[in-house]
Amino acid sequence: MARPPDSTRTSLRQRLAERAREPWPQLAGITVRHHGEFAYIAGRLHDGTTQPLCRLRYTGSATTWGFAIYRASHDDYGKSLLPSGYPAGTPQEALDCACGLYLGDTTAWLNPPPPTN
Repeated sequence: MARPPDSTRTSLRQRLAERAREPWPQLAGITVRHHGEFAYIAGRLHDGTTQPLCRLRYTGSATTWGFAIYRASHDDYGKSLLPSGYPAGTPQEALDCACGLYLGDTTAWLNPPPPTN
């Protein structure tokens, strides 16, 4: 798959930043770094540290991305399923899944909010 266009990269950053504000007060913000077809998502914590969260793979759509969770034990990314049971979904679903793991609130997995576009 080709790298996402600039407009998709911008919209991804905006969607994730907006999603991070409400349900994840533990985050001071997020960072999105792009490399080819991948977007690497990390959370900025209030103490200034950065926590890698997940990697998204561009599927040709601005609203559906492949999902890989950051594996701290291996310092890499492993293809994963979202709480919906699918290997791809909205960037917001991916953020909620990764934050649920790394910020210790798995309720995001039980009742994921409806996706926002």
